[in-house]
Amino acid sequence: MDTHPTSPRRRGRPPKQRDELVDTRALLLRAGLEVLTEKGFSATGLDEILKRVGVPKGSFYHYFDSKEAFGLELVDLYGAFFAKKLDRHFHNHTLSPLARVRAFIDDAKDGMARYGYRRGCLIGTLGQEMGALPESFRLRLHGTFKDWQDRLAGCLTAARQANEIADTADVDQLAAFFWIGWEGAVLRAKLEQSLSPLDTFADHFFTCLPRR
Repeated sequence: MDTHPTSPRRRGRPPKQRDELVDTRALLLRAGLEVLTEKGFSATGLDEILKRVGVPKGSFYHYFDSKEAFGLELVDLYGAFFAKKLDRHFHNHTLSPLARVRAFIDDAKDGMARYGYRRGCLIGTLGQEMGALPESFRLRLHGTFKDWQDRLAGCLTAARQANEIADTADVDQLAAFFWIGWEGAVLRAKLEQSLSPLDTFADHFFTCLPRR
């Protein structure tokens, strides 16, 4: 009979192997976001992402069931990240509602310039590739755009209540118009390596808002 006392189960941090699994998975997702915002889904090989993280070739399926599952998770991750950015601006009550929209635009412009216009919007980039993507992406991308649209509509509703825009303004249509135009402006900014398309779109958006 073993007379030695049984060691109590350690509490706190999970086993190192599990930590490494979670950390590696997170690193793969981060690398995926970086590469896909520059190149898109179809032009990105898994080998490039694995090499960035230092994961041996062939180990990808230890972390994700498929490239499609990986891509869908990236859509969710980017969508949530961007929604948080929108909330940070649109819920900033130290600014008027329309000033919050301008602050978001300025933040986005700074981000594009910081990365040398190589990175655009992952959701917009994937939307342009939809013809070559699995059908499972369609609803996920549409849902992400709709979520962003609803958040902007909420801010425009606040602008209407603050008398910054007309009582008759259709905030849902205005929000839809904004995202349709904004994604085109981001694409053009990447192409021209210039903030001019973003400025042009933003100027016309605010000029065309129905005023009281």
